Amino acid sequence: MKGHNVSHANNKTKRRFLPNLKKVKFTSVLLKRSLKLTVSNAGVRSVDKKGSFDEFLKTVKNKNLSPRLKRLKKTILIKSPFQKKTVQSKSL
Repeated sequence: MKGHNVSHANNKTKRRFLPNLKKVKFTSVLLKRSLKLTVSNAGVRSVDKKGSFDEFLKTVKNKNLSPRLKRLKKTILIKSPFQKKTVQSKSL
């Protein structure tokens, strides 16, 4: 993203807005290992909101993941215990 630095005298100089990236170590309970990833601060908050890295990967859409994380998601879904979805029938 681009923008301007604006001085007190209203002089505008060009600048770039960069994401707040951090190298974070996530631990996967199902895979029994830790992963070092470069993620944004908002990404870290999203993982914290879901509770664990495994739960985050289960719920996130594949189009938002890198190829490395897509492979991890596939292995986590295979190793995760089966969760049966309950469907409520409508009574007339």
